[in-house]
Amino acid sequence: MMFLACCYNDPDMLIDPETIYPTRPDCTDAPKSRFKPMPRRTLSPRRWKLLFNEEGCLDAAGMIMRVQRGGVHPNIKGEVWEYLLGCYDPKSTTEQRNQLRQQRRLEYEKLKTKCREMDTTVGSGRVITMPVITEDGQPIEDPNSTGEQQTNNGPLTKEVIQWKLLLHQIGLDVNRTDRTLVYYESQENLARLWDILTVYAWVDTDIGYCQGMSDLCSPISIILEHEADAFWCFERLMRRVRENFKSTSTSIGVRSQLTTLSTIMKAVDPKLHEHLENLDGGEYLFAFRMLMVIFRREFSFIDTMYLWELMWSMEYNPGFFSMLESNTGPPNAKDENTLKQCGKFERKKLQAAKQDDQIPLSVFVVASVIEARNKRLLGEAKGLDDVVKILNEITGSLDARKACRGALTIQEKYLTTVKAS
Repeated sequence: MMFLACCYNDPDMLIDPETIYPTRPDCTDAPKSRFKPMPRRTLSPRRWKLLFNEEGCLDAAGMIMRVQRGGVHPNIKGEVWEYLLGCYDPKSTTEQRNQLRQQRRLEYEKLKTKCREMDTTVGSGRVITMPVITEDGQPIEDPNSTGEQQTNNGPLTKEVIQWKLLLHQIGLDVNRTDRTLVYYESQENLARLWDILTVYAWVDTDIGYCQGMSDLCSPISIILEHEADAFWCFERLMRRVRENFKSTSTSIGVRSQLTTLSTIMKAVDPKLHEHLENLDGGEYLFAFRMLMVIFRREFSFIDTMYLWELMWSMEYNPGFFSMLESNTGPPNAKDENTLKQCGKFERKKLQAAKQDDQIPLSVFVVASVIEARNKRLLGEAKGLDDVVKILNEITGSLDARKACRGALTIQEKYLTTVKAS
């Protein structure tokens, strides 16, 4: 009874997330948020501290159990997300993490300095929204420029030209990202998001920058105080989703996930799948946006973060850190101790022993959202426009926990169907 009273009297649990991430008063059409910290369910700051032992090692099983039940308290989201995304090993000590954090911050500063040498707008508190270079590497004069943008002399390399061509595209997207939030009324905060994305574009030359990446980076930039920490956390997230942004002249990477979605729907609801196919929706292109930016448009800012941490906790594997540091394949240890520290989704995947089938939870969440509208889609959708209309109506009305529970149900059904076939 003492523990219960402690939870319910915890002042941290009374906080309204809307006061931490306030919406601009003039944005009356922004989706309403459902998430509120829940006593005995949400991972609170107090419970978070208790999950570390004297050396600073984390009880990963305790972390994911709480996050899966009720998300993460706003005051500790940044710290918890670093673990969920594999920035740190749960077995690491406080001293080891401090050393790694300092090492990463120094590395980020070197990368940012290199970018600043190529264009002095980086780190200046400003954002580029006009092209600064032609495709053949000739500078374009900006009438508002001080003439300091390009500091290097001589012909530019192909890599530098490619990077500089992206700068204004990043700036245009940054100026459109999460504009309902008071946070982005600050030019400093806009510039910080732009800096992170420009440095990432230089580091990941294969992807560079694609539309949608600012939507994924924005919450991370907001919840992590130090810019370098936010960069590395975003880099870890991109390791998970970067294949979606790989494109050729004929296709974009996310199409493979759409194909997987089609396979799942055909297995779990063949009638609905056939109906969508008859409406020329069998390629599931109407779900493109959901997968690309992981439901950023369908949920409010606060509920998006809640959905993400639910998904990441369900996908969590304590071996993620080692995998990302060594660039090896996905962790597949199936001993009892490891399974206890894995999220519900990851555990089920490991037990199914389908290591060749690395379907992310996000695909099952999309399948869950579509399946939940089975009756309407079958009864009302007479064409692809109707499908799009019905699915667009979910904006602001989705429940993150229900969507994730539905995804786990569909995963179970899918694995059972595949196993039987």
